[in-house]
Amino acid sequence: MIILGIDPGLNTTGYGIIDSDGRQVQLITFGAITTRRTEELAERLKIIFEKIQTLLSTYQPDILAIEDIFYHENVRTAIVMGQARGVCMLAAKLADVPIFEYAPKEIKMSLTGNGGASKQQIQAMVQRLLNLPKPPRPLDASDALAVAICHHNRSRFHHRY
Repeated sequence: MIILGIDPGLNTTGYGIIDSDGRQVQLITFGAITTRRTEELAERLKIIFEKIQTLLSTYQPDILAIEDIFYHENVRTAIVMGQARGVCMLAAKLADVPIFEYAPKEIKMSLTGNGGASKQQIQAMVQRLLNLPKPPRPLDASDALAVAICHHNRSRFHHRY
């Protein structure tokens, strides 16, 4: 089962792709889609959408696992993140890839047992679980891998495939 994890953001959208056999996970690839602040919003969303489409076409994941929107003090930031998240979900839907959403606290709990874990703690756990020689960077990519691993962990117990 190929799982594409997404940590959506307008400036940086992290992605991580893993292969799950139901018991263990193996890294396929990870990275980040970046946009420039100087570009108009619609162009930035288009870039994210097209790169997610390319990932979907290239790796043909069975599942897209995406971080759910968290409540943010800055409403504008939350809205913009929601737009980036929306284009990722649209790309998956157009490719007929099922979408699973996970709250940030659920992701952190799934990996570390602590819903308040720091980004660095998540990054270290992702490195350990995937047996990587060094921590995955940027943090957005390690967060995306964490979303994918969270889906793997949850599906093992809830048969959500």
